[in-house]
Amino acid sequence: MILYQHPEDKKVPTKQKTRLLPTGLLPPSGPCDCPSGSFVLKDHIPKDQYEELVQRRAKELQQFKIRTTSVLSRMLFASPNSPLQYPIQGLQVPPLTSTLIPGLALQAEERSSYKVSLKVAKGVLTTEIANGVEVHGHGETGLIMESSNLETLNYLLAKVSYTSTIYHIHTGDLASFQFENNEAVFPITIKQPLLPVLYDMGTNVSSHVTIITKTFLRYTKLKVLLSSIRSFYSNIEVIIADDSFEPEHITGERIKQYIMPPGTGWFAGRNLAVSQVTTKYFLWVDDDFVFTEKTKIEKLVEVMEEFPELDVLGGTVQGNQFYFSLIYEEGEEMDGGCLYRKSQGKFHSLPGYPKCFLASGVVNFFLARTEAVQRVGFDPKLQRVAHSEFFMDGLGSLMVATCDHVSIGHQPKKVDNADDARYARFRNPPRNEQEFKLQLHFFKNHLKCVKYG
Repeated sequence: MILYQHPEDKKVPTKQKTRLLPTGLLPPSGPCDCPSGSFVLKDHIPKDQYEELVQRRAKELQQFKIRTTSVLSRMLFASPNSPLQYPIQGLQVPPLTSTLIPGLALQAEERSSYKVSLKVAKGVLTTEIANGVEVHGHGETGLIMESSNLETLNYLLAKVSYTSTIYHIHTGDLASFQFENNEAVFPITIKQPLLPVLYDMGTNVSSHVTIITKTFLRYTKLKVLLSSIRSFYSNIEVIIADDSFEPEHITGERIKQYIMPPGTGWFAGRNLAVSQVTTKYFLWVDDDFVFTEKTKIEKLVEVMEEFPELDVLGGTVQGNQFYFSLIYEEGEEMDGGCLYRKSQGKFHSLPGYPKCFLASGVVNFFLARTEAVQRVGFDPKLQRVAHSEFFMDGLGSLMVATCDHVSIGHQPKKVDNADDARYARFRNPPRNEQEFKLQLHFFKNHLKCVKYG
């Protein structure tokens, strides 16, 4: 494409300033403001541990940034009226592999000689050799070409290849393209191509979805759940993660029970169950839920198949369509970010599904893409009350939505047997576990404050 052509005489300016920020980076963000009602997390760190903890957190943050940012994170500015043509997006090369740089060209008024240069930092440049063109730096980081014939020069520009000299599965380089006083800088993504991971789905829901749950002591309720599942889905596989003190063996066709060390915890159990799923999707249910005629797994699968970008799709529990949005400000590097979990916060609806909305987190009844959730995982440090934390860890990784046309029931919450009574003693965490969760957000999520609204 031609980036510049004067509407009258096609003259190209030759005096321009490079529009690249001096550091190549966005200005550092300032501190974020904690909304009223937030937990200020540093207040929950023991004073004698605070300074050392902050230093360790800062080190971990720098390592996180090294893993998640690259030269491609820089903001570039295109100079106005440039005679240089170059790729501005989508140039991706495998590591250590010679790849043509498409779209390179010079659009300039007639001159006695044309001289262009290209420079990179993490690779080398090559082109063909042709009569009438001087080429310097072939196979090096800087390539200079000069010719009195613009057509021949553009022919060689179309043959320029880039080869990275480092192996990295996902990084990048910035190429500088110069002609006289004009300079363009464009990104080159160096990325190892992904090997597809595909699921050979059958023709029925049992080959699409595995149901998973975590149980602790509540075998009476678990058996009610399993019976209700079989009333509607006779062949679907069910995986149970069980960390009860005295495990009771659960039998039945296509039921897998994995016994864990006693009291290992809620999220550790979820990790175990998800790790054993072999289907494209899994359906998460609590062990005190109950399937009804409104629990149509197929309808959730239909939405997920229609929108392959989705990773998690929630339904309703007894008509309760709980969902929330996460509003996150990165904040200043030393203080950390500010996070607001806004209950009933949602975004726009899914095209063609007016009862389904995008959100950041959903109720504890959801269909999920197995490989996407396995990448995020559930933090096993959180043993009792934890749900929002999974979606916090998945923010920016998981595309989440909620629908109200698929529902599941909830068994009565009354304590009517010894197992229920015993379970109730463990249900609500003591204050020290709540404090631990806030301390975890301070360090692990690099947060300054959290608000639950």
